[in-house]
Amino acid sequence: MLKPVSTRSALLTMLLGADVPALTTRELVVSASVVGFAEPTVRVTLSRMTAAGDVVRDEDGAYHLSARLAARQRRQEEAVHPSTHAWDGTWDLVVVTATGRRASDRADLRSTLSDLRFAELREGTWTRPANLKMRLPGDVAEVTERFTGAAVEQPAELAGRLWDLNSWATTARALLDATATDDPVLRFTACATSGRHLLADPVLPDDLLPADWPGDQLRASHIAYKRWLVEMRRSLLGNPVT
Repeated sequence: MLKPVSTRSALLTMLLGADVPALTTRELVVSASVVGFAEPTVRVTLSRMTAAGDVVRDEDGAYHLSARLAARQRRQEEAVHPSTHAWDGTWDLVVVTATGRRASDRADLRSTLSDLRFAELREGTWTRPANLKMRLPGDVAEVTERFTGAAVEQPAELAGRLWDLNSWATTARALLDATATDDPVLRFTACATSGRHLLADPVLPDDLLPADWPGDQLRASHIAYKRWLVEMRRSLLGNPVT
């Protein structure tokens, strides 16, 4: 059973997936009404989101994401369109070299490395197959060293220990089933949830994945649904996609 999304999460999903930098109140109200959110609730939530710094209202009255959430939008786009290259069997290794750091700094580093799709092999040592095109952020590079490791004898077994692939795939298939229904609220909930779920896809080489891995299928479904949301919004406002 999918957990219903809050009005705030619904509005963020619409802004995160928008085809334009900002959406007006009317555009957000119309879009939200199609998936079960009433106009008064949307307007109150927008005011609260503005006060909390989630969104910024420009001079024309349109809302765009705050800098913090714009960074999240970029991460989601990267999750939907990961940049990969052919895998030669080697692994990326990131070793934490800094000492005497605060607990909050250590926690932030762990979160960042997880967002970059690394898994912790042992304390202070993170790894993943070297099939992603990436640069470590400056604050990460300052406290770590990055190496390339030789191929391991049983890479699929190692990947299975580092990531819970079966659990991820089970959730992904449930989301795909939900997006295939005729219920607009359930479909929207699945889309909002799949955006977050794709952030946790390790984007492993095909050789390391279980059979029938649903990652690409979920990405395609998510992209198609976001396109439908844009088309629906424009159509309801008399501005259909050309």
